[in-house]
Amino acid sequence: MFLLVWSSDKAQQCGQTLEREFDQPVRIVANLEQACQELKANVFFAVLVDQLLCEAWPSQAEFVFQHLGSAAPITVNFAISDLDRIVRAVGTSLEQRKREMQIARRQACSALNADLKDDLTALFLSCGLGLQDPTMPVHATEKIRRIEEIAKHMKQTLLAEDVQEMTTAAHA
Repeated sequence: MFLLVWSSDKAQQCGQTLEREFDQPVRIVANLEQACQELKANVFFAVLVDQLLCEAWPSQAEFVFQHLGSAAPITVNFAISDLDRIVRAVGTSLEQRKREMQIARRQACSALNADLKDDLTALFLSCGLGLQDPTMPVHATEKIRRIEEIAKHMKQTLLAEDVQEMTTAAHA
């Protein structure tokens, strides 16, 4: 869903065009205060704000931009933009947001992967030390071996994901 913050009579036509072009419902509000209320009540894919409103009420505009969540912020000078230009601006912003989200996702996965590898290394060391203890009961040794097998499986899964990520990056 898109949020269109524009007080013009043309807002309805713009909203209909955006709905048709992006196959997304559009909520239209006339001012930044209403935009804040909508942002509190709903989740939006993109928020289009009239540049004139941002310049006239900068503190309210800043509040809106701070509360976007994962919505793509799009500031448009509606006074000089025709509908085609607005559609292109939205498309460009959404593509940029998609790329940013993909990069953030990859970075988060890489960080998690690195943390898991560190934890697995510690687990392997602990298992190895435990298995070297001659006083360890047989049933405890079996459990430690099982834990070590699970850790090896996890390591193989992580390594396979690394290979897949490198392959994907090479083809990008």
